[in-house]
Amino acid sequence: MGRVGAYFPVNLSDRTLAAIAGTRAARDALLSPRACRDKDALHRYSTRPEDPAIRPPFFRDADRIIHSRAFSRYIDKTQVFYLLENEHITHRVIHVQLASKIARTIGRALGLNEDLIEAAALGHDIGHTPFGHLGESYLSTLCEEHGIGGFSHNVQSVRFLEDIEHCDLTLQVLDAILCHDGERHVSAIVPDGCRTWDGFEEKKAIAAAGGVPIPATAEGCVVRFADTIAYLGRDLQDAVEVQLIPKDLPEFPKECRKVFPFQGVGEINGAIIDTFARDMIGFSAENDAIGFSPEVAACLGAFRDYNYTHIYENRDLHTEDHKIERMFGLLFTAFLSDLEEERTDSLIYKDFLQADWVAKEYLRSASNGELVRDYIAGMTDKYFLTLAHSALMPQQRFRTF
Repeated sequence: MGRVGAYFPVNLSDRTLAAIAGTRAARDALLSPRACRDKDALHRYSTRPEDPAIRPPFFRDADRIIHSRAFSRYIDKTQVFYLLENEHITHRVIHVQLASKIARTIGRALGLNEDLIEAAALGHDIGHTPFGHLGESYLSTLCEEHGIGGFSHNVQSVRFLEDIEHCDLTLQVLDAILCHDGERHVSAIVPDGCRTWDGFEEKKAIAAAGGVPIPATAEGCVVRFADTIAYLGRDLQDAVEVQLIPKDLPEFPKECRKVFPFQGVGEINGAIIDTFARDMIGFSAENDAIGFSPEVAACLGAFRDYNYTHIYENRDLHTEDHKIERMFGLLFTAFLSDLEEERTDSLIYKDFLQADWVAKEYLRSASNGELVRDYIAGMTDKYFLTLAHSALMPQQRFRTF
């Protein structure tokens, strides 16, 4: 009988295992020469039971990401629009699934490893703070003021998965998550081929300092571009849904209307995804780099500029920002004080430091400022607001002390 790890009490026959191995070998033979194969997966620890016959390493990474506590908190994390009740707008949990689907479509056409793509796409935004990029900027300022360096959500994604929850993911998946940075506009990327943990640590330092490291694999490059494709069109669709911009998009770039003509705003996201994905497949299949043709790359840049001007920097979106900024400062200071005074009844102890899913090694090595940073970064929007309200409002007692 085939041997399996301690978590898998049901054994498979040698005949079944041989059939599974044959299917995997046939699938592997269809991959492009530039694909990252399962046999090339690199582990730092390998401390968890493995079952490669059923779950190859990158497939297993996707499972571990989905089952992480940080992934569960995607469901109430802002994509763009916050403090707004509307069930039809995107939250992080939808965005990462859209990015995964787009990336897998492109990766399948290019003969790349879809398991690696899926894992990286699902995990790429786990480090995002409450209130999206706005919250990231506020938390980064606080981190710098307290001497622990700036805050970067892609570095934080790696920190949650590797250090805090100790998911024991592969180098290739962590690298793709670290290097995703879909906010920076480049037209094409050649993977850097990094295959060592020392090299990964160097890239992490570059990202923490505000740099943009190049993905190690073609799959990581695809995820980086798919992230951009996923958010540009959907954010525009959401902006129309919440009436932040008019349906006829009067100032939408002409070069974009030429590249993906559409009849109405309801068609635009589908047109964007289809056009960008097809162009990326066509360009990448005929070039060493992963990316877009010059015409479509120019369109993507103009599209991104349009979204920044009309959506992300729209004054109507930011009327409550000053209050949110004060809340970040208040909570950071309050929880830092709780740690310094060892107030063990504080929620930073109950909900974070004493949680059984937080790695003991991480707790031993992190400073108080780093613990507060990671606690706040992991909060959902609702949890953040609840704690801020509790900290700001006096607590009324009834009849007795």
